[in-house]
Amino acid sequence: MLLQKFLTPVVFVSLLVSQEYPAAYAQQPTAQAVQQPAQQGLNNDAVIKMVKAGLSDDLIVNTIGTSPGFYDVSADGMIALKNADVSDRVVSAIVAKANGAVQPAVLSAPPPPVPAAASAKFLLAEGSDVFLAFDEDLNSKTSTAGDPVTLVLTEDIKVGNVVVARAGAKAIGEITNAEKSEMMGKGGELNMRLDYLKVGSEKIHLRGTKGAGGKDSVGGTIGLMMLCVICGVLHHGKEIKIQKGTALHAYVSDDISLPAAN
Repeated sequence: MLLQKFLTPVVFVSLLVSQEYPAAYAQQPTAQAVQQPAQQGLNNDAVIKMVKAGLSDDLIVNTIGTSPGFYDVSADGMIALKNADVSDRVVSAIVAKANGAVQPAVLSAPPPPVPAAASAKFLLAEGSDVFLAFDEDLNSKTSTAGDPVTLVLTEDIKVGNVVVARAGAKAIGEITNAEKSEMMGKGGELNMRLDYLKVGSEKIHLRGTKGAGGKDSVGGTIGLMMLCVICGVLHHGKEIKIQKGTALHAYVSDDISLPAAN
């Protein structure tokens, strides 16, 4: 009996300790939990370090967009970033990240536009026929040197079966000399320089003779002609009059490549 008295409290204490120990043991942190560091986010100082290390803006912006961060976007914070030579692009990424905006992985320049396929062009040879008509009346009595002359294309110009200039296109020339008829019977005289036919953004230079001998020595695209002779209206003692619609046969002065006409 006496031995039983002493053993009973010992057993009771042992049972009490055995019941409470697992709970107490479970509350103790493991060595692994103690040693594992908390994940750190980026901040202004980290960005400044990346800039000073020479990392590219693309890489820094990508890191800001894909990593947690705690940024100071107050006026003082942004001034400090600017003073540390952080680019406006990186500062914008920081502000956007702080405001919860989603940043793209890499903010790169957009790809260059794909150039449209070049339109096929067709060679209009020097000496090709150009059929024109005067788009205004001319008179040796009223015309003066330097006056512009407007003509209109009366027939499509083709290279093979492809139309490169449609009827209705305007041609430009200039009066180079105009003399009135005189009292002594001398007839009037009218000369012009034929310059070019305008086709879209292109200028087809023209001349008034089939061969290249009429080219002048300056631009190589000028042919002089006496309208009175071409039009057959020279009369002794008369003024030279060219009526609107009078036909004029001209020629292409230089080879030129043209797209098909619209």
